Amino acid sequence: MLLYLLAAPIGNISDISIRALEILESCKEILCEDTRVTKKLINLLYSRGYIKKIDFNYTSLHSHNEISRIYALPKDYFLNDVIYMSDAGTPCISDPGVKLIQFMQQNKLPYTILPGANSAISAMALSGFEGGFRFLEFIPHKLQDRIKFINFALDSTLNTIFFESTHRILDTMELLNKFSPQRRIFLVKEMTKLHEKFYFGSVNEVYSELKNKNINGEWVVIVSSGKIKQKSLNINDINELSLPPKIKAKLYSKLTDKSIQDCYNEIINKTNERK
Repeated sequence: MLLYLLAAPIGNISDISIRALEILESCKEILCEDTRVTKKLINLLYSRGYIKKIDFNYTSLHSHNEISRIYALPKDYFLNDVIYMSDAGTPCISDPGVKLIQFMQQNKLPYTILPGANSAISAMALSGFEGGFRFLEFIPHKLQDRIKFINFALDSTLNTIFFESTHRILDTMELLNKFSPQRRIFLVKEMTKLHEKFYFGSVNEVYSELKNKNINGEWVVIVSSGKIKQKSLNINDINELSLPPKIKAKLYSKLTDKSIQDCYNEIINKTNERK
């Protein structure tokens, strides 16, 4: 009996390992993040002749049900070999599965991994950056949190890897350009897929290029380690951002400890001066 963490392809189905295919042939039970996504992958593997069977028992285990589902499994569930796989990439790395591993450890149950695709590690290999790195998963949604996140990345002596969405990639690049336009950066869109594309150079160069490109797709971003001192964001930088005055005032207040009202008045005065 053994639990296998199976790294699923992140774009190209042929990236699945031979060992993973062999284990799939020998297992009956599959725990997975989304049964629909996993069934589609299994059917593709079967249709291309990579595996010879598709009669698995599928059980969903995702971020919203991970704990309750683990403890609802039959007591004899792990007496047989079981596979756990997320929708794409390596389980537990910015994906569900950590609680499952903790359960296995607490109950002294055996488990291992079937290594394979990982977009963060792959992007680092493609970047051309030397030295160590850290992976920060997804950049936050809220503007104030995004700025703290970016400052954290720019201050690091390590290369910083994170994910970004189609809808916010230009906003993130705009902020990076305000703080550190000459910092070296590497971006990859749609890794291992048909429309895979790399962008690298200074933040300013890449930001200018992306403004005229199709940015649809999943993005991995790597900010190089802190070798160039970035400038601090001032009221003129904030005023140039494409944001409503109230949001600008909240942002400036966070950076200066001034009241939001004082910041709002200062921003309005600066705007009026330009007219």
